[in-house]
Amino acid sequence: MKCPYCGADDTKVIDSRPAEDNNAIRRRRQCEKCNKRYTTYEKVESIPIIVIKKDNIREQYDRSKIEKGIISSCNKRPVSYEHENEIFSMEEKEISSNTIGELVMEKLKDLDQVAYVRFASVYREFKDVNTFKKELNKLLK
Repeated sequence: MKCPYCGADDTKVIDSRPAEDNNAIRRRRQCEKCNKRYTTYEKVESIPIIVIKKDNIREQYDRSKIEKGIISSCNKRPVSYEHENEIFSMEEKEISSNTIGELVMEKLKDLDQVAYVRFASVYREFKDVNTFKKELNKLLK
């Protein structure tokens, strides 16, 4: 680690402790050349997930988008949403928006059918009442 004061490469760690809810390590360091102390933080580097949209445009995964969809689908419904880790545990660098949408709908179908239909209506872009009716008939079978 380079000293921010003199630029020397020779530094030593004086103290280490967990930081940010155990998601990082805080280290106090001292430069062997100028004896100044400074703090560094060490975190695990996460590889961003790229989402392949329906029109084949790629964009970085944005957690807030899926949260917004789930929250609005579950509005005034007795549902909690804690299944996003499944997306990250797939260990994929790229994932289609279709896969994400299907994962969410699969979980919502088991948790709350009203929330499922709400989410599906936006995700699958229902055009009319007949599309709703078809989806409801699938659920009733």
